[in-house]
Amino acid sequence: MSTVPAGHGEDVQAHEAHVSTFTVDDVRFMRRAIVLAERGAGQVSPNPKVGAVIVRGGEVVGEGWHQQYGGPHAEVHALAAAGAAAQGATAYVSLEPCNHHGKTPPCTDALVAAGVVRVVCATRDPNPKAAGGIERLEAAGIAVTVGVCEHEALVQNAPFFHAARGADRPFVTLKLAVSIDGAIVDASRQRGWLTGPEAHAAVHALRADADAVAVGIGTALADDPALTVRLVDAPRVPPRRVVFDRQARLPLESALVRTAEEIPVSIVTQPPRPAGADALADAGVQVLEAAGPADALRTLWAEGVRHLLVEGGAELGSALLNAGLVHHLIIFQAPVILGAGAVSAFATYPASGADTAPRLRVLERRVFGADLMTRYAVFGD
Repeated sequence: MSTVPAGHGEDVQAHEAHVSTFTVDDVRFMRRAIVLAERGAGQVSPNPKVGAVIVRGGEVVGEGWHQQYGGPHAEVHALAAAGAAAQGATAYVSLEPCNHHGKTPPCTDALVAAGVVRVVCATRDPNPKAAGGIERLEAAGIAVTVGVCEHEALVQNAPFFHAARGADRPFVTLKLAVSIDGAIVDASRQRGWLTGPEAHAAVHALRADADAVAVGIGTALADDPALTVRLVDAPRVPPRRVVFDRQARLPLESALVRTAEEIPVSIVTQPPRPAGADALADAGVQVLEAAGPADALRTLWAEGVRHLLVEGGAELGSALLNAGLVHHLIIFQAPVILGAGAVSAFATYPASGADTAPRLRVLERRVFGADLMTRYAVFGD
């Protein structure tokens, strides 16, 4: 039996009433639905990524995914691909089918009209406006199973579930590229790429799936980054670029400022307003004032940022971790050793003992070329 993750906000007894023993095929087809869902990354936010697979007689007869914000949902695409073969079939959907009129009609109606006899969904929809799909399907005589690959589905749409639970700050993903010995730059402080092209593309995919990409002022000064999405398909809305810059030191000639009119750039300063803030504002940079990290995140939330990807550096990442504001930590580890004098990714994080340090939960591990990516749950997941 599946269990409900902490904080999911779902009634356990109601959940268990719809759970049966999962078959190998249930898991296989749901994993396919989750893979399909990822194709909507960067295109469907603030909606969740959802995939659907229609199966009849053990064979896939239709597939679909939510492709564009405001467009047809995954179930509609999959049913269209299946056509008449959907009659008597099972539908695998990575999120509970919606049961309301939004930008599109209810997916429950489409499933009932198509004549499917069973619906398997990974997890319930936390949005009360969209929920109730399971009950609607059961009322129509359709068998429903809930909880297949629930962990994977919750991780895939973690920012969506975070927002749906009544958050007032963005879901924060901290991404760091490190050597085997945990360093981000060598002893000479010469900047260079630790990871290979496959990992670089994966990072740009992470950017495309976020509302904003942030760095600290130290990284902005050292690297002069553009923080744009380049190595994957362009997202529907380019992520805002954010610099945590307490004294408004971001140079007017930096790549970020020079492109601020094209893609929004915000700096987060501390009150009182720093001397350099007005010049940056005149150049098109949004100046936000915040008293500390938590206040900064609430300010970004008010600006529409629901998922914040933080790419560095060590000081900003450690400050957010220490304040309990990071939800997922993603480490790209390169197969190199930088050795003595190299700068640790967590050089400013408070020390702790090996027997008392909190153990982070591994959510995902993947290999990109020669590099290993590990995603950890840090806070509230």
